[in-house]
Amino acid sequence: MSTTGGMKKFGDLVGSIDEGTSSARFLLFRAETAEVVCFHQKELRLICPQEGWVEQDPHEILSVVYECIERTLEKLVELGGNPQTDIVAIGVTNQRETTIVWDRTTGEPLYNAIVWQDMRTSSTVDQLLETVPNKTKNKNYLKPLCGLPLSPYFSAVKLRWLLDNVPKVKGAVRAGSCLFGTVDTWLIWNLTGGPDGGAHVTDVSNASRTMLMNIETLKYDKALMKFFDVPLEILPTIRSSSEVYGLIKFRPLQHIPLAGCLGDQQSALVGQECLTRGRAKATYGTGCFLLYNTGTAVIDSYHGLISTVAYQMGPNALPVYALEGSVAVAGAALGWLRDNLNLIGGASESESAALEVENNGDVYFVPAFSGLYAPYWDPEARGVICGITEDTQRGHIVRAALEAVCFQVRDILDAMNNDSGTPLQKLKVDGGMTANAIMMQWQADLIGLDVLKPKFVETTALGAAMVAGRAVGKWDIENVSVESDSTVFKPQISENERDVRYKRWKMAIERAVGWDKCL
Repeated sequence: MSTTGGMKKFGDLVGSIDEGTSSARFLLFRAETAEVVCFHQKELRLICPQEGWVEQDPHEILSVVYECIERTLEKLVELGGNPQTDIVAIGVTNQRETTIVWDRTTGEPLYNAIVWQDMRTSSTVDQLLETVPNKTKNKNYLKPLCGLPLSPYFSAVKLRWLLDNVPKVKGAVRAGSCLFGTVDTWLIWNLTGGPDGGAHVTDVSNASRTMLMNIETLKYDKALMKFFDVPLEILPTIRSSSEVYGLIKFRPLQHIPLAGCLGDQQSALVGQECLTRGRAKATYGTGCFLLYNTGTAVIDSYHGLISTVAYQMGPNALPVYALEGSVAVAGAALGWLRDNLNLIGGASESESAALEVENNGDVYFVPAFSGLYAPYWDPEARGVICGITEDTQRGHIVRAALEAVCFQVRDILDAMNNDSGTPLQKLKVDGGMTANAIMMQWQADLIGLDVLKPKFVETTALGAAMVAGRAVGKWDIENVSVESDSTVFKPQISENERDVRYKRWKMAIERAVGWDKCL
């Protein structure tokens, strides 16, 4: 079958722009079957001008995304497809909280993107805590409104730093030419025209990570904007996760609707089809993120988790919420072992290195390089490796780094079980680190649950394609399942061994928390 005469070789295709922290990709999926027809991926550069500062060049983000689109479309043509007739919609999924400000007239960034991992705003958080009524310095003061604790992690704090410290940003705000957005907003604005009528929008899942949106009303909250002293006119319009935001003007995709948007972790939740209350997934990438679907109810966490919007399937649909636990350092720990200690040649070597030893040698590694996220929320924590003896070998350190991710997932699952009142029965997993089979077995062992890894691993990109296809009537998410066969890892250790090892992990955590306060 050819593309002539109106026939489509692959049927309807939906594109997904998957812009992550370390790379960007563009994938083309067959609608409803979720088969990947072709894709292209390219790494992104991180800029670290000072200790704890993590930035990216917004121009580079955009150019890498454009390159991925162009290369993918070239592959589609080689396969006999036609981009203009075959592709029915495009979705976007993105690293969340990463903050960009730019000039609406010129389209020029006013500063580098401040990446979600960046910790420069610790002092900004301290200043903001001083303004909390009654001098309580309560970091959960805003949580009833936005679902989030006051932390350097979230976008409003990064935006506050930019407004306070970058003269170009201050000047653009005064001139009325400043625009703010997370990476989804930056991409959508540029793809739909940029200075020439680009759509300045975000979706509810990304907006819920700014600390500026009321989690119940899904609108910017006056009290939150006043607390952070952020002007409404620089903020993108909040839309649902599944609707047409505009037509793409970037030539290879010209006139194709840009119709879906989800933060990367929410997108993986959709891609894993955790679409009913009580289902959860964990994504193992640079960091590790667990989301637990709580349905249309916002569940307030009393155990260190955050409440977030999972998705909203259209402008008139009810929002669906999730509890989330975030681990700052997962795959990044392997990068540290490679780049700083030269213990491994790359992440792919971690499995064989860890298997050089019979057990963990009672070594525990807390990779709190820039603080701990959920459920501790301690920016003063620092990394520690405990239990080193003269018998400790390379394999023990590598294994401890892998187990650290598994233990942090246990921390979060315990909190989720306590908050939800409904213990999880199984955990779905995705992300690059799930290629390490022995780590997935350790994960099952240390949480005492079956761990399910789908054979189809592109779940983050898939979620954005699904909501985009749904918006144009080409993907029936509710009734057509894309769930593939899974590899199941079952617990293989006793409850007693699991508890003993977890207790040792907690001892290591006690040594890591508050470390910077000792100075």
